Amino acid sequence: MKVWIRFVRGFVLKILYPVLMLAGAFLKSKKAQFQAYIVRLNNHLVMRDSVKPEKILLLLPHCIQNSKCDVRLTFDVYKCRRCGNCRIKDLIELAETHHVSISIATGGTIARKVVKEIRPDAIVAVACERDLSSGIVDTYPIPVLGILNERPFGPCIDTTVNLNKVEDAIKWFINRQEKLQ
Repeated sequence: MKVWIRFVRGFVLKILYPVLMLAGAFLKSKKAQFQAYIVRLNNHLVMRDSVKPEKILLLLPHCIQNSKCDVRLTFDVYKCRRCGNCRIKDLIELAETHHVSISIATGGTIARKVVKEIRPDAIVAVACERDLSSGIVDTYPIPVLGILNERPFGPCIDTTVNLNKVEDAIKWFINRQEKLQ
């Protein structure tokens, strides 16, 4: 791991992020933009590093599941019926294709518990600006590539994600694994 990149990433997540969140407390209309900026900056720094992950986790928010589905996937994503009414089916297939762990979390506490139990070397995380930026800070120094979810029905309900971006992030970690062996 490149020491200077790890230092800069630590500075961004432990110093700059709290400063921006303080500014966001006063500039409420800018807070989500600050959080998205932290996610983009973190992704840039992770991709400049020489990470070599053996175990990758795909971590998803519960709001990506169809709200009308009667199967709750919070603790076992493989209970999904794969009906295609939400992106879960496609995301499970991505995880299976690339042999990565996949989990759904209802919030930060569950997400931290999942990370602690699985102990991944790298994470591809999907969430909103708030959850993604704080989750990246909470899991530092684990390298996280964050992908912002899309919210066509508003926050926290029936969200979706660009599958190409998720697959590209997974492939980036896998390619790093192969290049650095």
